[in-house]
Amino acid sequence: MERNTVKKKKKWFAGWMLASFMFVLAACGSGETTSEDTTGTGESQVDEAPVEVEDDQIAVGILHSLSGTMAMSETSVRDAELLAIEEINEAGGVLGKELVPIIEDGQSEPPVFSERAAKLLQQDEVAVIFGGWTSASRKAMLPIVEENNGLLFYPVQYEGMEASPNIFYAGAAPNQQIVPAVDWLLENRGTEFFLLGSDYVFPRLANQIIKAQLEENGATLVDEQYTPLGHTDYNTIISRIRESKPQVIFNTLNGDSNVAFFQQLSDAGITSNDVTVLSVSVAEEEIRGIGARVIEGHLASWNYYQSTDTPENQSFVENYKAAYGDDRVTGDPIEAAYFMVHLWAQAVEAAGTTDVDAVREAAAGIEFNAPGGPVKVDGDNQHVYKTVRIGEVQSDGQFLELWNSGEPVKPDPYLDNYDWASGISSAVAGD
Repeated sequence: MERNTVKKKKKWFAGWMLASFMFVLAACGSGETTSEDTTGTGESQVDEAPVEVEDDQIAVGILHSLSGTMAMSETSVRDAELLAIEEINEAGGVLGKELVPIIEDGQSEPPVFSERAAKLLQQDEVAVIFGGWTSASRKAMLPIVEENNGLLFYPVQYEGMEASPNIFYAGAAPNQQIVPAVDWLLENRGTEFFLLGSDYVFPRLANQIIKAQLEENGATLVDEQYTPLGHTDYNTIISRIRESKPQVIFNTLNGDSNVAFFQQLSDAGITSNDVTVLSVSVAEEEIRGIGARVIEGHLASWNYYQSTDTPENQSFVENYKAAYGDDRVTGDPIEAAYFMVHLWAQAVEAAGTTDVDAVREAAAGIEFNAPGGPVKVDGDNQHVYKTVRIGEVQSDGQFLELWNSGEPVKPDPYLDNYDWASGISSAVAGD
């Protein structure tokens, strides 16, 4: 893309973003609300008046944590969805209609996600919701989209053991991230594992999977620890790491807890030369918050990195930076959020309508050349074929890819193809 084209696109998009937010604010002035607390009670309020959408427009919901412990991760995911919407509108919209995003803040609280999903579907009558990060937020939205026969497109890797007819899962299933990461670690980094996670459904169930896999391979679990979302004091856990001397720490912490953990681990003098930490919720955006110097040499398992070498990714990174600033970075959930909007748009075009049942049927087998490589919707479970990658954090905050699966992997959310996983079928308490 020529430099003057990038500048023109950035200026145009800034104006479009302003217009979009003015649309939402204008709706707020006529009865619509945002998710902020306006009562002083600590509770968000929902007004009954829906947003007015013209006949030549389609309302779509964007529901992410723009405040709270998950905001550091989810704000950029929202930005990727807005970029995809801008691209689609610039190309003529969907069914010849302009997409109008209605943006809500889940506040890093599952009950708020539930409340806001209901508002988007019932009051705003959005055609689809793009949203969530934590599995707790997804599970809070799941009954709402099912009861209202809505659609949720979810962009983040997760623990599996779920398939809803009203959710499309654009992030990795366990066989597209967790399982291959453990296999690679056992072969390349050691057999003594310390499991560390935030205390909610994704880390708990992910670690059930990992423990079954370790047992199958004769490996050792040296310790397993959980902390609440938003937890910031890891000194006691770091002492346990010193005592147990694991070869690998498999990290399923989420949100800004990762900043505290890695900084305190570094302060304790424990580096990647002493123990490998592999994370599954730390991408380039989180590295910016942690500090590349602090996390350099540690690993992450994803399906996409900003450094992934495809023509589509070069354009994506250029456009994302043109829209939001040269200092911004892309990452796996950002890329998934971007391509899932395009997948939904293609499914609607194929269906000829935004009707949920028709879109669901049309989505089966839909393909898109995503920045991270080709993706395809599996019609059996509404997950996506994705390439698996393991990368090492470099001093510039980017990843050096150490391994990839070579081709997109078919999603297996229930791990039906793994005999050792046969007893894992539901989430543990704490979701």
